[in-house]
Amino acid sequence: MKTGQSPDSHLLITILILIVLGWLMSFSASLGHFNSYSFVLKQSLAIFIGLGAGLVLLNTPTYLLKKYSPAFYILTLVLLAAVYLPEPIGRTIKGSTRWINLYFYNFQPSEMMKIVMVLFMAGFLTRQEKYLKDPWLVLFKTLIVVGAAAVLIINEQDLGATIIITLTALSMLFAAGSYLRQLIYVGATLFSAAGVFVYLDDVRSKRMFDFWQEDLWTNTSASVYQTKQALIGIARGDWTGTGLGAGIQKYSKLPEPHTDMIFSVIGEELGIIGMLVVLFAFAYIIGKGFNIAKHSLKNKRKYSSYVAFGICSWFSMQISVNISMNLGLIPPKGFTLPLISYGGTSMIFSIIALAILLRIDMENRAEYYRQKQYV
Repeated sequence: MKTGQSPDSHLLITILILIVLGWLMSFSASLGHFNSYSFVLKQSLAIFIGLGAGLVLLNTPTYLLKKYSPAFYILTLVLLAAVYLPEPIGRTIKGSTRWINLYFYNFQPSEMMKIVMVLFMAGFLTRQEKYLKDPWLVLFKTLIVVGAAAVLIINEQDLGATIIITLTALSMLFAAGSYLRQLIYVGATLFSAAGVFVYLDDVRSKRMFDFWQEDLWTNTSASVYQTKQALIGIARGDWTGTGLGAGIQKYSKLPEPHTDMIFSVIGEELGIIGMLVVLFAFAYIIGKGFNIAKHSLKNKRKYSSYVAFGICSWFSMQISVNISMNLGLIPPKGFTLPLISYGGTSMIFSIIALAILLRIDMENRAEYYRQKQYV
């Protein structure tokens, strides 16, 4: 590649370190399952697919992503609808219908929609600039775009993905400007609607109220059992941890140790130091990503700026929620930790999203060098 067009080495190395750490920790956390080697093989396959796709995207101009983003959006909606087809196509696990059976692993279209929504919304916002004087119209169109995906995902009993996708799209709308008053109204309405939805759902409301109403350690409800076991594991780890693979909570005490609660396994086996390494690595990636968005905007590359902003907003929300529930700050919910948790589809599209971020940075620096040649 030409000067100024190679990936940022520090950012790339940080991403690769998290991927390797995630592979090790998902293997360690799955040791309590009888098919742990099956888990690690599937996770390895997902990482290789993600890295392969990421390499392709590193060499793909962002204008092509803008051009084909409407087709990606429609395709993902079709895949979201396909999960409702009867087996062997659709797949229901633990009462939730979220997967398409690919035989060698289960594909989750809602994870694909996270990055596709970012790509589509970025193009949508650049096309709507002529309507900035009528922000209600743009907001209405945005709600149609988001609502089409949200209706399909919420019917899959995946409230977490619905919230992440919706808030990411609305944060991108905010970044585009001129929509603050409208977003306050819509945000209050959506927050109220989410509250009513949780209240009317017996399982979710019990989990929520049990978590907040009583002292955590005297509460005998199953709703807070997962949180207590996560905190016990973190306390066992102290500063330096029990050692990689030496944790005991994952064997029988801690539910979902390899997915939602993997951060507590890191705390037990690698200690507070290990948790801080993960936190600082994510903070570096997200901080760098927002800077990339800012530089794209300076170069008048609004599509790239919106994409970078959307990716960083999505990662910021998902990482914050996952770590908060592992630390007992909020009730447990099905949010994976990007690049770390076990989950093939999540891993693939997290790597793809970060590859796009690296590509945007490469184009920013190529533009900078091009401009300097004419100074």
